[in-house]
Amino acid sequence: MTAPAVIPREQALRNFRRVLDAARERRDRDRAAGRLDPETEQLLRRLEREQRKEASPRPIAA
Repeated sequence: MTAPAVIPREQALRNFRRVLDAARERRDRDRAAGRLDPETEQLLRRLEREQRKEASPRPIAA
């Protein structure tokens, strides 16, 4: 009996990133072409707003 194949962690992460990037590209193409339904567009805008808030520079405490 052969041992089950194990995918190295680095390879699994590369595969994950490749699939995620492809999905984001499809989403962005659909969004640019106006093919997203209004609820999805609204959700994306809300998430982008929240991400911009989190990424805004915070003053350094003295």
